[in-house]
Amino acid sequence: MEALRLHLKQSSANYKREEIVENKMTYPLPPFSTVIGALHNICDFKEYMPMDISIQGDYHSLCKEAYIDHCFLNTTQDDRGILIKMYNQANLSKGYQRVAYAQKPTGNSFRNGITVMVENEALIKEYRDLKNLNDQISEFKKGPYKDCLDKIKQRKKTLALKKKNIDSQEPKYKKIVNREKEISEFEKNLKHKLKILQEENYDIPIKKFRTLTTSLKHYEILSDIELIIHVKSERSTLDLILENIHKLRSLGRSEDFVELIQASIVQLVDKVDREYKSKYHAYLDAELIDNDNEDIIINEKRNGISAQGTKYYLNKNYRFEDDKKTKRIFEKKKVYYTSNYWVDTESTGVYIDKSGEEPLIVNFL
Repeated sequence: MEALRLHLKQSSANYKREEIVENKMTYPLPPFSTVIGALHNICDFKEYMPMDISIQGDYHSLCKEAYIDHCFLNTTQDDRGILIKMYNQANLSKGYQRVAYAQKPTGNSFRNGITVMVENEALIKEYRDLKNLNDQISEFKKGPYKDCLDKIKQRKKTLALKKKNIDSQEPKYKKIVNREKEISEFEKNLKHKLKILQEENYDIPIKKFRTLTTSLKHYEILSDIELIIHVKSERSTLDLILENIHKLRSLGRSEDFVELIQASIVQLVDKVDREYKSKYHAYLDAELIDNDNEDIIINEKRNGISAQGTKYYLNKNYRFEDDKKTKRIFEKKKVYYTSNYWVDTESTGVYIDKSGEEPLIVNFL
């Protein structure tokens, strides 16, 4: 059987585990979805091209790398964090200006200048002016505006009572109806003008001000990584990947650069003719090494117990939940991350790659 074999190296990488929030832990090898996504990206595929992947490899060490996590709060807090102004309030990015920062955990106030360090006098004045304007709008709503609406409400109530005592065919009845329409239109315009006034002068400008909090977190970083990836798909798809493989710049994070050692179409043997032992760690189909299937893939035994490895449920490809394409539903693969395994003439579900200096066991998922 034909397959595409990729031999890659990376000086460092983080293959982020998606269920981790606080500190970014890594898988020991890239998940299937990471590899498939990278191959689709370099070929500019617009839809999913069916393919199965075999991933094996090793890394030298794992360490932690510190980074500053930036968190934009949903609301602007006057007493904590860092007050910033976004260049574009619709995009949460590094496109912002620092305005001031709180000097204590609590008891600060950007508006009142209590234990804050101002970094931009013009912007802190703009922020405070907006807050003052909001107070004025609130006072206006509670005072003259509310009084006006109350009078309108009372007037509409009075006209409604008058209508009850007049025949609907009389001219006076029509005058009352027209007056009700005029009052309703005036009330509608009054509310609309206040809404526009508040949106243009406060709601929209204040959205550019956000509270930013920072915290020290860590990446788990693998170093000195070697990967052997086999891809099984239609020959036309493999040819396109091979043609564009020079575009593969990274795997994992954007800064996790890739060195391409080799890329070629190889022939795999589907009949295991003798015993072969693994050279690398690998993701293996869990069904092939579960206890009741020990005659398919054999693992090294420790203290008389088969050492299956670490179990993962890895993403492969996805579909959208509905036509809106807002939520992805991933196909999960149950695998073991393991090493020191071997196959023999009774093993099934695996292939042997004899194209290199040393034969490799290939298990597609």
